[in-house]
Amino acid sequence: MYSIGLDFGTNSVRSLLLDLNYGKEIASAVFEYKSGEKGIITSKTNPYQARQNPADYLESMSESIINLIASAKKLGINSEEISGIGVAATASTPLPTDETLTPLGLIEKFQNNPNAFAWLWKDHTSTKEADEITNLAKKEKPYYIDNCGGSYSSEWFFSKIFHCLKADPEVFEAAFTWMELCDFIPAALCGIKDNKNLKRSVCGAGHKAMYQNPHGLPEKDFLEKLAPEMAVLRERLYTEVSLLDDVAGFLSDEWAKRLGLPVGIPVAVGGIDAHVGAIGSGIEDNLLIKNLGTSSCDILITSNKTITAIEGIAGVVPESVLPRFTGIEAGQAAVGDLFNWYVSKVLKRDVSSHQELTEQASKLKAGESGLLALDWNNGNRNILADQKLTGLILGQTTQTTDYEIYRALIEASAFGALSIINRLEESDNIKIDRVRNCGGIANKNPMVMQIYANILGRPMEVVDNSQTVALGAAIMGGFTALKNSGKNITIAELQKRSCRVNEKVYYPDLESAKIYAKLYNIYKLLHDSFGKENSEMYSVMKDLLEIKIKETSAD
Repeated sequence: MYSIGLDFGTNSVRSLLLDLNYGKEIASAVFEYKSGEKGIITSKTNPYQARQNPADYLESMSESIINLIASAKKLGINSEEISGIGVAATASTPLPTDETLTPLGLIEKFQNNPNAFAWLWKDHTSTKEADEITNLAKKEKPYYIDNCGGSYSSEWFFSKIFHCLKADPEVFEAAFTWMELCDFIPAALCGIKDNKNLKRSVCGAGHKAMYQNPHGLPEKDFLEKLAPEMAVLRERLYTEVSLLDDVAGFLSDEWAKRLGLPVGIPVAVGGIDAHVGAIGSGIEDNLLIKNLGTSSCDILITSNKTITAIEGIAGVVPESVLPRFTGIEAGQAAVGDLFNWYVSKVLKRDVSSHQELTEQASKLKAGESGLLALDWNNGNRNILADQKLTGLILGQTTQTTDYEIYRALIEASAFGALSIINRLEESDNIKIDRVRNCGGIANKNPMVMQIYANILGRPMEVVDNSQTVALGAAIMGGFTALKNSGKNITIAELQKRSCRVNEKVYYPDLESAKIYAKLYNIYKLLHDSFGKENSEMYSVMKDLLEIKIKETSAD
């Protein structure tokens, strides 16, 4: 038996075929989105905008799976042997749909309107709305945001919908409901056209939409104080959620023919990419999984049921990753994005320059550059949860080199990671001795892993797979298929078969660690000075952004 895992990332769809009997990856395929710049529709007048055309998701998925099946056939595997599909996607990436769950962006009237498209996770146009939601919750319903770190993000579900209401009432009114991307794809594959039959993932609901048992979504009276239209929309959202080990539905005739797969195979409930990637990385109790990609997402699961909220941590949600465990999510909004910004936008070099800069930067000792940076070029996701914070590089002289700045940005991302770990360990009964890393950066750049080991003061394991999200999706697709066929197996057993870790482990260098401990104290000083509300420097970055937006709009 085989299963397919789908990973809808920031720029492409990845598919992976998994042998469920032996846990072996048979083939994989990647297909990039076509619209905009690398699949992202941006705006010259609003630097915060990041949208995606829903047509790209369906077209790229089709091409990716068709290529995957073609590769499998060359290996003697028939598509009839594929028994399940799992799905993971970026989040919060909500999209408005009509009553038949068709994305508005696919309807002729709205096909050129980015507000009717999917609002990608990195879209930060909703900062003011996020502040409104946070302030109202603090005043009237503090428990709404307790388990998401005490602050609601502009990256998340209700902020984006609320902003759409203000920015484009026509799109808002045309939307029957809004769906997370990880819920839309399973529904599309299964031909689900009725919101009543749609299964919503606890993953997206709990971490991005303030869903809590037994309360459900935020109450109507709360949403009504934001805007009456938001309260009306609530009736067309959802009241129940499903776990990732549940079946979302069964592959429709239309999609079976289009993809060349068996009709009626089960499709698992979708999940957020980082959470599903943690499954593909072999997550277990109190093992921190770091997914290092465009951004970073830290996932931890704990059997300790007393942990319900951690200040400054994005999400604490029961069973959001695996059944019977509480899932904890944190992360940084710019990691790979930070490095790529410097190489492509500042240095105006191509991708190959990463290797050259890494080779030069690896010759430096800790502290040798005299530089220190803040990793906030996409805002701060945790632990400040403030999208209006921006980047900073301190200590430059006329002798500063490009590779010294490159290394300082890597170190900044590691300092940001350490601040998250420190906050997690301030909670009772959380002790992180091991960190397991996945994603392209972890596999491609040993220098990054060694710097992380030195700064975090812990061994850095690396997953022996470059497609952990797609693998995790394949594991969940396979599990639901096996369960649906009456076979008795656990997710942990499938993980044991399928998840592998590199023999190479990066251990802290004690001398470097001592220097980085001193640098972290300075980083923390900058972090608090620019990031904490009671500081004199708190308004500096926000004021600069306001001037930028005002002057850009004036053009």
